[in-house]
Amino acid sequence: MPGIREIPVERLRIGMYLHKIGSSWLEHPFLRSSFLLEYEKDLQRILESGIQTVWIDESRGLSMDDVEDAQEQDADTPDIPAADDATEGLSEDERVAIEQDRMPSQVRPRHVPLTAEIERARQICQAGKQQVMAMFEEVRLGNSVDPAAVLPLVEEMNASVLRNPVALLSVARLKTHDDYTYLHSVAVAALMLALSRQLGLDPGLTKRAGCGGLMHDLGKAFMPLEVLNKPGKLTDEEFAIMKTHPEAGARALQEAGAEYEVVDIALHHHERINGRGYPYGLKGEEITLLARMGAVCDVYDAVTSVRAYKAPWDPAGALREMARWEGHFDRNVFNAFVKTVGIYPVGALVRMASDRLAVIAEPGKASLLTPIVRVFYSLKRQEMIPVQTLDLADPACNDRIVGPENPEKWPFTNLEKLWL
Repeated sequence: MPGIREIPVERLRIGMYLHKIGSSWLEHPFLRSSFLLEYEKDLQRILESGIQTVWIDESRGLSMDDVEDAQEQDADTPDIPAADDATEGLSEDERVAIEQDRMPSQVRPRHVPLTAEIERARQICQAGKQQVMAMFEEVRLGNSVDPAAVLPLVEEMNASVLRNPVALLSVARLKTHDDYTYLHSVAVAALMLALSRQLGLDPGLTKRAGCGGLMHDLGKAFMPLEVLNKPGKLTDEEFAIMKTHPEAGARALQEAGAEYEVVDIALHHHERINGRGYPYGLKGEEITLLARMGAVCDVYDAVTSVRAYKAPWDPAGALREMARWEGHFDRNVFNAFVKTVGIYPVGALVRMASDRLAVIAEPGKASLLTPIVRVFYSLKRQEMIPVQTLDLADPACNDRIVGPENPEKWPFTNLEKLWL
C-alpha cells in the first residue's frame, strides 16, 4: 500500500512527492521539505547537494512501483518514429498526444481511481475552506494577508488534480449556501488548476492560476455583511456596492505583494469578451488568459451551487446555458473548460434511452459522451430500482444518455451518495 518510503536520492524521479529531504533544512536548497517534484532543475539541485536519501509519499505522487512498472513497459515498447514522420498530417492536439506518449512513463503523474482520491479531496476542501475563512477574517480585522501562505494548499490541490481531477472538482461543488463564500473560492481554484492542465499551461503559471482562483473573491471581505449575505436579490444600490469587490481584492493583494497574475485574476474575473463586464469593461484580448479562465470557472461554480436566493443549476444544464451567452466568455477557453468538467459532469442527473434515470459516476475515458453511470430509477414504474453501474463505452452496453435531467423536478435527496 502506498505510504511514506525512504529511497536513495538517485532513485528520485519527477512526479514524486517529497515528504522529507534527508538533511536539516539548513543544508538543503529549498524553503520547504515537502512538495511535489515537478521541475528537472529541482531534481538536479537535490542530486548535486550531497543529500543521500529522501522520503517520498507514494499516496500523493509517483511511487517506486510506478517507476518499476514503467521501466518494464518501456523495455518492451518499440521505437517511435521520428517526429517529422510520426506527426505529418496530424492536428495539433494529435501531435501533443504523441509527444506526451514519448515522455518516459516514470515522469508522468500517477493516476488513481476516483474512489481512492475522494477522501483526500474532502480533506483538501475542508482545509481550503478554513484557510479562506482565515484570510477573510484577517482582512476584516484590517490586517494584511500573506499570498505565499496559500502555496502549500494550492500544491496539495494541484497534486490531487494530477492524480484524478474529477475527485476534487466534484467534491468542491458540494456546498451549502452557509459556506458558499469560502468553498466557492476553493472550487474556483480547483477548476482553474484543472483548466490550466487542459490548456497545457506550464507548472508555474498553473500554480499562479490556482492561487488566483483561491483568492479571486478576497475583495468580498470588504463588503458589508448585510449585502454579502443578503438572502434575496440585491437592489441596484447593493449590486453597485458588490461590483467594487474586484478592485478592493486586487488592491489588498497588490499591497500584500501578490504576483501579477494573482492580482489580475482578482481584478478582472468579471470582465466579458464583449466589453460588458466590470470593473473596466475590457474586451477581447485586453483581458488576460488567466482572467478569461477565471471568468468561466467563477460563473460555472456560482450557478451550480446552492445560494440563499436560488436553487443550483444542474451541471450539464449550466454548461448548455453558458454556451448560449454570446460574448460573455472566450470561446476557446470555454470549449477547453467543457472538456475539463465533461459534457456530463460527475454528479449530473441524466435520462437514459431505457426510460431510466442515472447519475454520472465517472467521465468517459474515450469520449465525453460515454461516461460511467449509475442507473437507479425507473421512469416507467415511477420507482427506485437496484443501482446498476453501466460503462456506456462498453460495446456490450445497449443503453445511452438521451439528455440531462433537472434534479429540481424530482424529490431525490443526497444523490451524491451514488457517486461519492
